[in-house]
Amino acid sequence: MTHAHAGAGSAPELSPEIKASVLLEAVPWLRSYKGATMVIKYGGNAMVDEDLKRAFAQDILFLHQVGVRPVVVHGGGPQINTMLKRLGIDSEFRGGLRVTTPEVMDVVRMVLTGSVQRELVSLLNIDGTAAVGISGEDGGLLRARQRLATVDGHSVDVGLVGDVVDVRPEPIIDLLDQGRIPVISSVAPLVTDSVTVLNVNADTAAAAIAVALKARTLLMLTDVEGLYSAWPDRGSLVPFISADALEGLLPSLETGMIPKMEACLRAVRGGVGQAHVVDGRQAHSMLLEIVTDEGVGTVIHPGDAPIPPLNGGRNL
Repeated sequence: MTHAHAGAGSAPELSPEIKASVLLEAVPWLRSYKGATMVIKYGGNAMVDEDLKRAFAQDILFLHQVGVRPVVVHGGGPQINTMLKRLGIDSEFRGGLRVTTPEVMDVVRMVLTGSVQRELVSLLNIDGTAAVGISGEDGGLLRARQRLATVDGHSVDVGLVGDVVDVRPEPIIDLLDQGRIPVISSVAPLVTDSVTVLNVNADTAAAAIAVALKARTLLMLTDVEGLYSAWPDRGSLVPFISADALEGLLPSLETGMIPKMEACLRAVRGGVGQAHVVDGRQAHSMLLEIVTDEGVGTVIHPGDAPIPPLNGGRNL
């Protein structure tokens, strides 16, 4: 069934019986999640492919319309790279972090809050006015400290790069209580100087926000199908993993996956009900993961044993 409606344009081909079974399967989930807060990290291919952008917006609007309280947190690495190149500004990565000079930071702010965020808010507001864009600077939402990169075992200053150390969730809660969909860009003022703004990793920002909101779920869109225990073996996709098991697996993961899984680990250890990692390259993967019994990605849960399934599925 999950494959039957995997494509954005395939729904008309479904038989009435399959459509009905999909709806019935979603009912317990919808009942359980009504009024629950869900933090979604929007990134990867889902935010550059036009069809996937539209599918993502449809999924968020669906969640909002059935009574879930979605909060979207986004980065924008590819768009930042494109703009830096267009402006002729050199940008390098050291220890996996972008070296962020004041000149680069100006571009980061411009792209994240002025371009990427505006586009998503516009997509979400095509048929209404629910979405509101804010940044980590607004209303004292986020505060960060400077982060050093590790290169060959040594700490290296990479400029205006930070880790979130404080979240003031009131601006988000106010928007949610008004029936809005907050769309948050991942920049944050320095704890000791609110005029200095840092570029923060959107995965870690999403996790910190989910903890501060006591969210039911953190959902990460990625460019892989989920967590693999033995990459590149495609058969090693892990549908469920506990926080403790994930911590043991972290050192063996691919470099690009480590920040995402560390963020998921921090979220569930910080009180978030569960975290999901799903493939943002597949249209509507977010809905498939959370409203179907099979799911399509990986669920990280805080306990040692899998969460008792809802209606035979994988959700709280």
